[in-house]
Amino acid sequence: MMKLKLRGTDIFISFTLVCVCAICIITGMFANFLCSLLAILFHESGHLFWLCKFGCPPDEIKISLFEIKINDVSRHTRGVSQNFLIIFFGPFVNFICFILFYLLYLKYNLFYPLAAANLCVGLFNSLPVISLDGGQLIYLFLTLRFTPEAAEKCVNIITFIFIFPLAALGFLVLFNSKYNFSLLFVCVYLIFSLAFKNNGYFDGG
Repeated sequence: MMKLKLRGTDIFISFTLVCVCAICIITGMFANFLCSLLAILFHESGHLFWLCKFGCPPDEIKISLFEIKINDVSRHTRGVSQNFLIIFFGPFVNFICFILFYLLYLKYNLFYPLAAANLCVGLFNSLPVISLDGGQLIYLFLTLRFTPEAAEKCVNIITFIFIFPLAALGFLVLFNSKYNFSLLFVCVYLIFSLAFKNNGYFDGG
């Protein structure tokens, strides 16, 4: 990984991301890739704003092909309301950007990809999956009534109840369209994220 340093925060960028970026430039797909990357950066800026606002900037940020991981080591020392704002503002920024770019799209067509990318990133991260913002917000609400262990079990159950019908729908879309595997890819990504990261809230991502 390439390593940069910005105001005490180590930023790691994977070589895989750089290679994919180069391939997109060569194949003429760079515009779509850039829109997706900008939407993800907008999303993470929502998290980072409140992290810095509460005086706990991350020690490191890892930028890879499929995710941007913020190392939030102070998560368990903050209150629920602060953690709620930090998590909530990721998707919230995407939805605000979607509205702004959609309004611009009504006058200038070139803003449509940015509007669509922000909507997709916002909706994806709002899914009730423990490794995503939506699942983490549910976890925070549950901890107000239950123990952290019970809240985690509840969100894990919600996650599996949500993922498997979504995976079945992904296969159905693939068979009917013959080539559209985007929904199935999302399900596979979510399953792998659960298998290898277990619980995004406790990982500090």
